[in-house]
Amino acid sequence: MAERGCPLEAVPLPAEVRESLAELELELSEGDITQKGYEKKRAKLLARYVPLIQGVDPSLQAETRIPGPSPATAPAPRQQKPRPSHARDERFRSDVHTEAVQAALAKYKERKMPMPSKRRSVLTHTSVEAHTPPDTSSASEDEGSLRRPGRLASAPLQSHPSVEPWLEQVTQGSSTSSSASSTSSHPGGQPAAAPSAAAAPAGPAALARVADLHSAPPDVTTGLAQHQHASCERPQLASATGVPRGDSRRALETAGGVPVSSRVSSKIQQLLNTLKKPKRPPLKEFFVDDFEELLEGKLWSRSLKLAYTLLNKLTNKNEPLLKPGDRVALVFPNSDPVMFTVAFYGCLLAELVPVPIEVPLTRKDAGSQQVGFLLGSCGVALALTTDACQKGLPKAQTGEVAAFKGWPPLTWLVIDGKHLTKPPKDWHPSAQDAGAGTAYIEYKTSKEGSTVGVAVSHASLLAQCQALTQACGYSEAETLTNVLDFKRDAGLWHGVLTSVMNRMHVVSVPYALMKANPLSWIQKVCAYKARAALVKSRDMHWSLLAQRGQRGVSLSSLRLLIVADGANPWSISSCDAFLNVFQARGLRPEVICPCASSPEALTVAIRRPPDLGGPPPRRAVLSMSGLSHGVIRLDAEEKLSVLAVQDVGQAMPGANVCVVKVEGIPYLCKTDEVGEICVNSSATATAYYGLLGITKNIFETVPVTAGGAPISDRPFTRTGLLGFIGPDNLVFVVGKLDGLMVVGVRRHNADDIVATALAVEPMKFVYRGRIAVFSVTVLHDDRIVLVAEQRPDASEEDSFQWMSRVLQAIDSIHQVGVYCLALVPANTLPKAPLGGIHVSETKQRFLEGMLHPCNVLMCPHTCVTNLPKPRQKQPEVGPASMIVGNLVAGRRIAQASGRELSHLEDSDQARKFLFLPDVLQWRAHSTPEHLLFLLLNAKGTVTSTTTCIQLHKKAERVAAALMEKARLTTGAHVALVYPPGVDLIAAFYGCLYCGCVPVTVRPPHPQNLTTTLPTVKMIVEVSKSACVLTTQAITRLLKSKEALAAVDVRAWPTILDTDDIPKKKVASIFRPPSPDTLAYLDFSVSTTGILAGVKMSHAATSALCRSIKLQCELYPSRQIAICLDPYCGLGFALWCLCSVYSGHQSVLVPPPELEANASLWLWAVSQYKARVTFCSYSVMETCARGLGAQTAVLRMKGVNLSCVRTCMVVAEERPRIALTQSFSKLFRDLGLPARAVSTTFGCRVNVAICLQGTAGPDPTTVYVDMRALRHDRVRLVERGSPHSLPLTESGKILPGVKVIIAHTETRGPLGDSHLGEVWVSSPHSATGYYTVYGEEGLHADHFSARLSFGDTQTVWARTGFLGFLRRTELTDASGERHDALYVVGSLDEALELRGMRYHPVDIETSVIRAHRSVAECAVFTWTNLLVVVVELDGLEQDALDLVALVTNAVLEEHLLVVGVVVIVDPGVIPINSRGEKQRMHLRDGFLADQLDPIYVAYNM
Repeated sequence: MAERGCPLEAVPLPAEVRESLAELELELSEGDITQKGYEKKRAKLLARYVPLIQGVDPSLQAETRIPGPSPATAPAPRQQKPRPSHARDERFRSDVHTEAVQAALAKYKERKMPMPSKRRSVLTHTSVEAHTPPDTSSASEDEGSLRRPGRLASAPLQSHPSVEPWLEQVTQGSSTSSSASSTSSHPGGQPAAAPSAAAAPAGPAALARVADLHSAPPDVTTGLAQHQHASCERPQLASATGVPRGDSRRALETAGGVPVSSRVSSKIQQLLNTLKKPKRPPLKEFFVDDFEELLEGKLWSRSLKLAYTLLNKLTNKNEPLLKPGDRVALVFPNSDPVMFTVAFYGCLLAELVPVPIEVPLTRKDAGSQQVGFLLGSCGVALALTTDACQKGLPKAQTGEVAAFKGWPPLTWLVIDGKHLTKPPKDWHPSAQDAGAGTAYIEYKTSKEGSTVGVAVSHASLLAQCQALTQACGYSEAETLTNVLDFKRDAGLWHGVLTSVMNRMHVVSVPYALMKANPLSWIQKVCAYKARAALVKSRDMHWSLLAQRGQRGVSLSSLRLLIVADGANPWSISSCDAFLNVFQARGLRPEVICPCASSPEALTVAIRRPPDLGGPPPRRAVLSMSGLSHGVIRLDAEEKLSVLAVQDVGQAMPGANVCVVKVEGIPYLCKTDEVGEICVNSSATATAYYGLLGITKNIFETVPVTAGGAPISDRPFTRTGLLGFIGPDNLVFVVGKLDGLMVVGVRRHNADDIVATALAVEPMKFVYRGRIAVFSVTVLHDDRIVLVAEQRPDASEEDSFQWMSRVLQAIDSIHQVGVYCLALVPANTLPKAPLGGIHVSETKQRFLEGMLHPCNVLMCPHTCVTNLPKPRQKQPEVGPASMIVGNLVAGRRIAQASGRELSHLEDSDQARKFLFLPDVLQWRAHSTPEHLLFLLLNAKGTVTSTTTCIQLHKKAERVAAALMEKARLTTGAHVALVYPPGVDLIAAFYGCLYCGCVPVTVRPPHPQNLTTTLPTVKMIVEVSKSACVLTTQAITRLLKSKEALAAVDVRAWPTILDTDDIPKKKVASIFRPPSPDTLAYLDFSVSTTGILAGVKMSHAATSALCRSIKLQCELYPSRQIAICLDPYCGLGFALWCLCSVYSGHQSVLVPPPELEANASLWLWAVSQYKARVTFCSYSVMETCARGLGAQTAVLRMKGVNLSCVRTCMVVAEERPRIALTQSFSKLFRDLGLPARAVSTTFGCRVNVAICLQGTAGPDPTTVYVDMRALRHDRVRLVERGSPHSLPLTESGKILPGVKVIIAHTETRGPLGDSHLGEVWVSSPHSATGYYTVYGEEGLHADHFSARLSFGDTQTVWARTGFLGFLRRTELTDASGERHDALYVVGSLDEALELRGMRYHPVDIETSVIRAHRSVAECAVFTWTNLLVVVVELDGLEQDALDLVALVTNAVLEEHLLVVGVVVIVDPGVIPINSRGEKQRMHLRDGFLADQLDPIYVAYNM
């Protein structure tokens, strides 16, 4: 009685001891005793006998359980006891890994890493099935748990004696090319032996061309592998060997390796005969859940019926008749091998080509679209399925099977008996020779997720069956237990094809049954005394977890345990752990036969047991660092960074194997190099269906020696497996091409990285071991991304700690950095059909921002090592440019000017009215009833109008109140705190009438006093205002209780309410003594957060109005519409000054009214037929966003914009081309002329430098190289070239304005098309700063700069903006060639990073393009890190998708590593009234932790 995995039979135990043990078992299983109590009592009972039990670990007797998801039947183990190290003398992978990982982590004391912060609401992540039953579909979970068996038998650290010769071989072998050693294997095939306790690591005889017949697709249902390479777990096209008939066109090699062409057709005939005449006992062909049996005769008759039906009965009008050679899809569930086999052989008999695929469960299965593409490219129009399966498929409303996304239209045929027609007696399938014809197509998913069909010919199919029969020693009536998917890969080759050829019994255990009862396959082996079993590492692992408490299980009948994924790095630990436990139950070590396969080469190699002539098995413990450079090095000193591999036996009978370089010409590898394994055999697949180009590369490779001579006249097939050939011509596989990630020059295998991550404690952190590793290309190199599912109960701290430990472990063991590590909630990664993770789909979701992780850690700083060196600033250079005439350094000096003012105007009026108050009085006298202003509200009704005489009288009343009530003297400063409207204009002229200096201030926002009121208070204080003029409502607000909380209300100066001032005249209107007298102060806060007021004299004010009047052709008969804030800059000048000066009528549209009615401004323009209109970017954006879809509605309401000659955006920044262009396109339908929209440019020192105006050439656009701009250079490129940035000119330079471009450091003049600071000289420049609140020293020379050489007399004002002038081919009004000014950005806002100058708007544009959920973005620097703040327009759980995409975009386009990504709600980024981002305010909010972010990711 073998209990608890101990071979107790070996020792005669007294009967009473056995009874006591049995009772103990019972108590434990019924929960009457704790695990601890059970172990104590059991140890006591066995104490006297323990020494007698040979070869078994005492600890194993006490505890053979492996930690991991155990089925409910077994009570959970309390803890894992360490096994003594003498258990076996070979280390297996997981131990090495776990030790290595622990050691690696010990090296790093817990380094302090900034933890990402997350808003609480995000933590309650809705994990779809937070408490789902363990769906072991995760392939990777196996892996996860696979790591655990590792603990079971930790091996001694000393290496085996036989390592020495292997080392010598490595050192000598590296020089010899192994092409020399090419041995063809004997007929016996010498299969390799099972993983016996310890074989010396195999030596690198890397090139033996070992005889091999066929490579099977590496199926890694373990999510892991799958994961890594999509191809691992690719849904392979099920291969079917049918009854290939006819003479094979290619010479087949039979067992003896003798080419025999004549015997093929007879062999096929024999196969058909086998099917026709069942022998005496009806063989049980399959075991299914419902115990349905398929007899040989039944298989023949049903396949025949199906063949007849397919060929003769599908002739309805709408269904095409099938012709021999047509492709047919086979859609069968994993639980119905009988119907699948019938369908497969039925197609072969009818000479149709079966294409087995997975059952599509939903319309959007992972990879389903690619399968549809494959079906379409194969021309599949018919799908065969079972009645039950057809009922379960998603249906359309008509009741038909729904059309799946990307699939061709299919006719579904149910093949259950009642739907088929019996053929007439005289009908026989034609059995002509079809050697080279395609027998079936197996699907394969590549690393990128694309699906191709691998075509297998009849000849190959037969050769594969013969080779497997010989290699595995199959004989008639043997029983095979198959756990694999019988539709493809090894499951198909062994379980459906070779088994029929050899008339074997097959017991098929479906995946669903394995999930429910992981021991089911072992129970079937016992019940049917199966001689062979076909499993994966995962199945062995699951049965280990479930085997406690199972009695009477014996595996002594097995002579072959074929491990289909024996080539995976974790299979060695599964095999060892499984043997460790089941050796006590009759499993012999030599029975375990790992094999390697690939879709292209079918079975590549399989280990043969000694009785079939196999050499003893071998292992190698290889240096991970050596492998990453593509060479085999035994790990001598560094015991941690290693990969333990087992051989997968010798090549198949009749095959030659060689190892070639992965890239470029297929040169043979040297014996100590790792390369791609290639197979030459008659039993490989023949092509990728319909893809001739890549077929040639893969299926017709000609390996060559170092000298370039082909090693064989027959082509080889590339297997996609990486490995080498060791001693005894054993094949060793170290990875797959699909999982290969080339980082820098080193190669890493995704599987190995998964294995390392799984060895990190706590192992249970990863939900079922589900980890995907893949690489994404960022900045011309592969970057490793690791995605894991975390357990539903994991805390934030757990996950962050686990992530940082994984990073350290991978860094230490593989010496490679992980670019991004993401954790997703349990059960959310896309699954492959039979469990496992669908890696290519996971990668696709990652790149599209659809992965929805709940934690992300990015390490671009350590991974990205290929950034160009930071730019070194040159030492101070003097002004060395040569000036000759007006050339500098051989280029025309970059200087331009608007029209001359002097002879443009009848100067009598200009001289007569030097001051604006005089102009207003003159207009009130000469045209008293002329309408100057109309103010609109949100409904479009005119709330107030003002004529010249009304404005004059209101101004007089304000002036009288200021002098009498407030007792102000001439020159006093007065703050005007008004909402946008006519009262503001009247108060402004009232101040001028009494000689006071007005300061316009935006009123505080009633709903947001705490942030807006302090700004008002600050401007009033800084401007030294003696009085505040305002309305009654605002007066109440300034003195309210709420205001008291924000500011000290007692400190306000006199507050005058102008709503009820008496009607009084001033005795005399103040006339300024000189033109340079201060007229008003213009206060504003810059985007960098500096509050400054500039002084505008009366002369400058008049000059400004005159220039605008001339540029825009403003006369009393004109109407213009203004939708701007009237508090500073050009907005103030247009709202308050220009109408009075030029006499035109202004339709005033306050921007706040657009919140209630977005179409108000456009309606006003249309209603009043305004030829000229002004707006801000924020207004334009409101219209584009809010009205883009409503142009038809607006047209019905009568909005017509064809009257507009010019629509100017008032801005102090680089023109936003994308916005202006989309605005033009959107409202083209309403008649807006294509050329109407343009921009203006002004700044602190001069509010209007450029204005498009109504005449002159259209604005031009140039494309510059963004990389050159970073170096302060202008390089013009063609539209659409890489890194091109469109710049449009900022309007025409105003009359009287001169502009020059000066070097930012030397202050010398620059040439045409050179980037420098824009300097301006004009009569309407401000005369200086009244005050700069914050940084007085920086601004001393802004208004009085002079060039360091050239024209050193002219006084210029510095704008603080970078730009360049470029002479165009266009001519302006004077007939001269037109000079265009292009503004690039503000010097204050520019970021100095890596020695280069970046403009925030460029980085922000890249970020906004990165994902559709990015609503807005702002960047700034903090210490020397780049911080990106992103507004998320979507669900909070999608927030973390943005972190990697933002980092990638900035890295790719700007060569910058993002330091911090902050994800916030919409509306958090502060934007001023002009639509400019207040990045410094945002920075202050970030540093003060006031942003309430959804997530903050610190990229390490």
